Order: sequence, then C-alpha cells, then structure tokens
Amino acid sequence: MAVSISRDLSVTLTDSSNDKLADRQWLVKESIARGEPKALGVSEVMVGVLVICFAAPLMAGDVTEVLNFGVPWWSGVMFIVSGAVAIVTEKHTTLLAVQVCLAATALAAVVSLVAVIIYFVDLFSNPETGCTSDSEETGDCNGHQQFATAFSRGVKSSLLVFTVVQTVISFFLSIFLFREKKKFTPYTALNLSAPPTPTTTGFPVMN
Repeated sequence: MAVSISRDLSVTLTDSSNDKLADRQWLVKESIARGEPKALGVSEVMVGVLVICFAAPLMAGDVTEVLNFGVPWWSGVMFIVSGAVAIVTEKHTTLLAVQVCLAATALAAVVSLVAVIIYFVDLFSNPETGCTSDSEETGDCNGHQQFATAFSRGVKSSLLVFTVVQTVISFFLSIFLFREKKKFTPYTALNLSAPPTPTTTGFPVMN
C-alpha cells in the first residue's frame, strides 16, 4: 500500500499488489503463447481435414469396422474442433478459454485412442486377399478384389498414421494446458481491463 500527498493536501492511496498480480498474470499469458497452441491447433485442423479427405475413397469399398462406426468422420470433426479451439485460445487467453481448450484437447486425445484401436482391429480382421498359384489355375483369383482390399488397407494404414500423430499432439497439448491452468488460476480474480482506481481523500486547504 502506497500513500502520496499532493500539493493541495489530497491523499492518494494505491495498492501495488494489484500491479504485481497483473504482471504475473501477463507472464502466465505469455507462457501459454510460447507453448504455441495456435501452431498445434493448425496441425490438428490439418490432420482432421486429411482424415476426412482420405476416408472418402473407402465408401466405394467393402463395409468394414471403420465404416460401420464412421471412425474417420467423427474423429476428423473432433480434430478440427479441437484445433479451432486451440487457435482461439492463443488469441483470447483467459481461464475460461484455457479450460475449454483443455477439455476439447483431452476429448480429442481420447477419441484418437479409440480410433487407433478400431483401425488396428479393422486391419487385423480384414487381411489382404491374395492370389495363389492354385487359385490362378482354377480361375478363382479375383484380381479386382485383390486390388480393392490392398487399396483399402493402404488408405486405412494412412488414416492410422494420421490418427497416431493426432494422439501425440493432443496429449502433448493437454499436459501443457493443464500445467498452465494451474499457474493461471490464482490470478483469475484480477480484472486486467479495469485497473484499480486510486483512492483520494481531500482535506481542506489551510489559508
């Protein structure tokens, strides 16, 4: 607490603790910005778009576990939403924004893990159908079917790689946001847009 007396004998009381809290809260915001949630958010959005685009050719093939559960679509949309929230969080760094981003990123991480499991199950349950010498001799070899299954497995393998990348990004960003949220919480009561107004007490001027 600081006291200053002006020449007209008015007394001004200022609280330096608010200024210190404002400085510390600003440092926390800069720390969040250095973590580059925007860059990670852009990566999440790109991964989500790639997943949806790469999954489109699967509609022309056999319906397997991946298509039955609609994995590429709900996982891709989740990645895009999570990335968009991360981009907004870096621009508007508030506790609410950090909490929403943390929740969205954690949910994206869980969705990624579930999607990875389904991709592995699908690839294991639907092996590539190859042509053997016996099937070629008997005419049972279906070259078109062989190409279709090979292409489908290749697409699903690519989707699996994208989803694993998304899982790593989501977990990394979730851990970072959780740590920054713990630093941010003590300063939430401070309103930076409305700094404390000094208290002035007037005394009559003696002639």
